[in-house]
Amino acid sequence: MKFLFIFGLIFGATFALAAPPLIAVDVGHGGKDTGAISARGRTEFEFNRDFAGRLAATLRERELGVREVNFDGNIGSLAARPVAAIGSDFFIAIHHDSVGEPWLLDWEWNGQPQRYTEVKRGFGIFVSAQNPDLETSLRCASTIGAMMRRSGFVASDWHARKHVPADAENGVWYYDNLVVLYRTTLPAVLFEAGVIKHRDEELELLDPERQARMADAVATGIAACLFVSGTDKPAE
Repeated sequence: MKFLFIFGLIFGATFALAAPPLIAVDVGHGGKDTGAISARGRTEFEFNRDFAGRLAATLRERELGVREVNFDGNIGSLAARPVAAIGSDFFIAIHHDSVGEPWLLDWEWNGQPQRYTEVKRGFGIFVSAQNPDLETSLRCASTIGAMMRRSGFVASDWHARKHVPADAENGVWYYDNLVVLYRTTLPAVLFEAGVIKHRDEELELLDPERQARMADAVATGIAACLFVSGTDKPAE
């Protein structure tokens, strides 16, 4: 019940007047690289952009600072993303998941051939052991995962096929060679909101009320982690 302790610390303690943490929210993919294609033919970038916007709004409602990264989809490279986040306190890359070719099936949607899966669904959170602040990255990832589970979301265990668990109970896995996670000076996580190749989960991920609940869980986890770790900055 670690997350309940952290949650209590935030809302039960009195903090000195301070500037709020600044969160860099990065929209995964964009430009010619639109990411995975959903079971009904929508691009991952569109899913990423929509949820990142909702998360940014939720963070601002909580009076946290937000730095938008790649919201227009025109960033030049993966390495440019952490560069754009310099000066922030935390970096979160927003993605949606797919599945390998062996687990895809054929179907037709609106007269067009599409691919879908029935074997993988759920959220996942990734950290890199090469991140310069792994301790904070892990703490934030676990707290976000715990808040997601507390809000009724289920972590995918599919990542155990390829990734070493960092906190499997809360859906956290190591993915060491992700550029956005290790070529940075910030604690950083990559958040996979769900599997857009799963036909049912794709529709769930499009639901505005569910998006709002997920954004609230992620924002709560970030706030919990950063305030407890003392990364709030003195007001100038």
